Amino acid sequence: MDHLDRDRLARPRRSVLYMPGSNARALEKARGLPADALILDLEDAVAPDAKQAARAQVRAAVAAGGYGPRELAIRVNGLATPWGHADLVAAATAGADAVLLPKVESAQSVREAAAVLEAAGAPPGLALWCMMETPRGMLEAAAIAAAHPRLAVLVMGTSDLAKDLHAHHTPLRLPLLTGLGLCLLAARAEGLAIVDGVHLDLADEEGFAAACRQGLELGFDGKTLIHPRTIETANRIFAPDEAEIAQARRIIAAHAEAAAAGQGVVVLDGRLIENLHVAEARRKVALAEAIASRAVAAA
Repeated sequence: MDHLDRDRLARPRRSVLYMPGSNARALEKARGLPADALILDLEDAVAPDAKQAARAQVRAAVAAGGYGPRELAIRVNGLATPWGHADLVAAATAGADAVLLPKVESAQSVREAAAVLEAAGAPPGLALWCMMETPRGMLEAAAIAAAHPRLAVLVMGTSDLAKDLHAHHTPLRLPLLTGLGLCLLAARAEGLAIVDGVHLDLADEEGFAAACRQGLELGFDGKTLIHPRTIETANRIFAPDEAEIAQARRIIAAHAEAAAAGQGVVVLDGRLIENLHVAEARRKVALAEAIASRAVAAA
């Protein structure tokens, strides 16, 4: 990868919290929240007459720092809007980790945004994230995921997708599974991270936990959130638990011992261990270590 190293792609993104860019108090509060990542929003959360002020406020907040290990993404307005170009120019050198593009529907739109960022002096490590939230976006997911070396994360926008599909919000999210699957396939094919959409009913704690578990089972790295009180649940569910980590370490150790002894077959607890199991075990251990390091840095 030309611009982004794999360590940045593999960082924890269990909880990705939207914060309105026009709300100075929220931007300040976010410095102490245990979210893995923050999306400082200039798009949906900001009224048209507040867009310019929010842009300046977000840039100042990022420049002031104090967010610790939290990954910072600035969600800009689309290039076709009156604010999109200025948002990208401001975000290019704001000091954020990423720029989140809304309603991405083509690879060309990703390349156009990247060109604006680079012309505005974006550093090599500034990542692009793409909102996947329209039917056309779902159909173009593979091309979008391969669009540019800066691309690191796909972010599902399931509320807008459900609206465009005329679909119902159901506990199992069956109407959305085709779109979720297409984006998961596209992200993993290109080695990208991908985070699930928001759960709108804040009073439905059990439903939120179930949605997190479903997202984990499908293969998502984490979930986008709209309220700080949901962070702990997302962090817990999308992190490997102690038993999983212990088993992963046993798989890695058994494979290493067999390799050292020149054995071609590895059996642990009566089950055959193949390279794919070792790779998944290493991923879980690496994630657990990254989460632990993040907790130390945030302390």
